[in-house]
Amino acid sequence: MSETSSQEETAQQPTEKKKGFLGKLKESVDEREEQLAILSTFVRLGILVWSGGILTLAYIATPPAWGIPEQKLDPTFIASVFTGVLATFGVQAAKGKNGGGGGSNGVTAAELKTLIETAAQVAPSQTIRLEHAPLTIAPTNYPKPPENP
Repeated sequence: MSETSSQEETAQQPTEKKKGFLGKLKESVDEREEQLAILSTFVRLGILVWSGGILTLAYIATPPAWGIPEQKLDPTFIASVFTGVLATFGVQAAKGKNGGGGGSNGVTAAELKTLIETAAQVAPSQTIRLEHAPLTIAPTNYPKPPENP
């Protein structure tokens, strides 16, 4: 009879289900706003990892043994998603001195002149700056074009 009563006791005890991530989150945090804040952080982290992975795959060549075909995609949308999610975490792109997002490396004309003079003293060389767009450099052994009268 003792065996029967122990079986009945185990049958009467409710078995606890294994709780998933959301169940544990509800149990550990009481306020609904805090639960949603934690959940939204995990969603943003998931999107950040996804977009970072896609961006990485856009710029590297995968080994042929993996069997992943090379994808030709424009990564600008994924990059905008990536920077947008980073911005929600407080990470922002660096701004230049003048407030622009890029363009200048922060070297003034006077600093550039000083750098060129210092470089000329250390290792004399010639710097050529071309401001003419179409330029053709050809050997001199070509025949001269005929002159127009």
